[in-house]
Amino acid sequence: MQIKIISYYVIVLAGFLSFALFGSFSSDSLKVDKVVDNDINVLPQIIKPVDYSTKQFFFADEIVPIEQFDVMERLDRELLRGTYWHSKTLSYLKLANRYFPMIEPILAKNGIPDDFKYLAVAESGLRNVTSPAGAKGLWQFMKGTGKDYHLQITGEIDERYHVEKATQAACDLLLKLKNRFGTWSLAAAAYNMGGGGLNKNLKKQKQTNFFDLNLNQETMRYYFRLVAIKELMTHPENYGFQVNPQNLYKPLDDFIYLAVEKTVENWGDFANQNGISYRILKIYNPWIISTKLTNAKGKKYLVKIPKQKF
Repeated sequence: MQIKIISYYVIVLAGFLSFALFGSFSSDSLKVDKVVDNDINVLPQIIKPVDYSTKQFFFADEIVPIEQFDVMERLDRELLRGTYWHSKTLSYLKLANRYFPMIEPILAKNGIPDDFKYLAVAESGLRNVTSPAGAKGLWQFMKGTGKDYHLQITGEIDERYHVEKATQAACDLLLKLKNRFGTWSLAAAAYNMGGGGLNKNLKKQKQTNFFDLNLNQETMRYYFRLVAIKELMTHPENYGFQVNPQNLYKPLDDFIYLAVEKTVENWGDFANQNGISYRILKIYNPWIISTKLTNAKGKKYLVKIPKQKF
């Protein structure tokens, strides 16, 4: 008798739980459907491809022949990448406000098209980074090439990180490549893969036009990255990027030069004596890569000291 009573209660309890479970499931399902329907109506994100029907693209005053399907598709790949890689493109826009005013006058002085400031963006993202191969700085010079173009590189000084001097070195290299290969598109390709490598491909493939070459994957994409970066940074609002002026990183232009012609035993002491920290000294002078400077020959170094003390 007792077993029957227990069985009866078990059956009742199971029935109650089943009713509660189905009732909850049905109610939640209705709610989820309703939310999904609402989300479809108000979804703020619009994903769409770039419309090329009314567009023309130029880089360094040379037209990009997007009427060729292969050219258009290669450019499209890089524009889509930049458009929907939001954090990276926003970073470019913010940093450009700091570094372009330093780069642009040097390009102009050397007769290099202004568009080549976007090469520094493609190379380093406008950060003093080091590549896996050992290239350094905004313009990504390897050690040997940097020295060839008069950048001092020691255990204490690395002028690949010196924005103005490295930009001048990049101008010298680009002018040499343009004179050698004839067009800025080929000069950009040679900057990426090396003049020797590009020359071998031109001879083997019997071509003279960059757009007709079949090169390694990185160089094939490189030129189109430059064009895409230029388009995105010139017309960011057309691609959904809205950056207010107060969101941009401030230029590092409020400084004086202090000539240093002697050995500096400790840059930390030097910074403190000039009312700043070692960290701020490094931000303004990233080419200083040691805590000291051995300067037995009395070479003159111009060190930036910000007027505003941090």
